[in-house]
Amino acid sequence: QVHLSESGGGMVQAGASLRLSCAASENTVRACSVGWFRQAPGKERDFVASIAWTSDSTDYANSIKGRFTISRDHAKNTVSLQMDSLKPEDTAVYYCAAKCYESYNAADYRAERKYDYWGQGTQVTVSS
Repeated sequence: QVHLSESGGGMVQAGASLRLSCAASENTVRACSVGWFRQAPGKERDFVASIAWTSDSTDYANSIKGRFTISRDHAKNTVSLQMDSLKPEDTAVYYCAAKCYESYNAADYRAERKYDYWGQGTQVTVSS
């Protein structure tokens, strides 16, 4: 069992930056690949980024590529999402999710159904 908790959301203006953090209380998370998803009001939850448990592979949605960076700190059991040059269309609830003890294939980790554990989400609001 892995318990995930997101933090770092907030309300910012377009062009600003935010850094989201996904923290796990269990060291098990070090063996988990982690993804970030987001859900805007009235829309489905979409893939944003993922990182392999080995930290050597990452994947990004085209809509945020070049603006967002996913990283992890195994010592702190955290996965971060650095979000720069934010746009109003980035407004959403952001969720982190984890899948443990499996090899990482970027294409597979774009799907919600791949993940076993989810956080409660953190709201990001970007005003124009």
